[in-house]
Amino acid sequence: MSQSDEGWLRRAYTVARDARARGDRPFGAVVVAGGAVLAEAGSEQGASGGGTLAHSEMVALKRLHELAVSREVLAGATIYSSGEPCAMCAAAIFYCGIGRVVYGLRAEAIAAARNAQSHTAGLGLSCRAVLAAAAAPVTVLGPLLEEEGQLPHKGYWGPDAA
Repeated sequence: MSQSDEGWLRRAYTVARDARARGDRPFGAVVVAGGAVLAEAGSEQGASGGGTLAHSEMVALKRLHELAVSREVLAGATIYSSGEPCAMCAAAIFYCGIGRVVYGLRAEAIAAARNAQSHTAGLGLSCRAVLAAAAAPVTVLGPLLEEEGQLPHKGYWGPDAA
């Protein structure tokens, strides 16, 4: 992990804290190419009313689409995600053409923080597994800086959650 990766991942953690502060789930994503932010977003699941598809990665990817960022630029881009992208988000990252994923908190740690039960745990398919099946390679780096990544989740998921 480079110093640049650390900085951008920490920015994703800041976006996650901002999402929580506005009443949404504590997740953030930042898409970077050439040292510049192309798009960033926090989860919009919660007070923002974005619904079940409004994961931070999905909201950021929608913004990229609205900005008409070229596939050439996206191929050289990295998405920094505060938590390991779920299977839906990982597939969307691939289909958008982003060439690299860097994430903080691993899926198992997120499930533990959420006190997830079998009916709320989601798909048991890692980001790495989804992207390993992709027709074109996508680099995956993570989990990273997990202690920092846990902070936006502390106390969010209820008294029984870790």
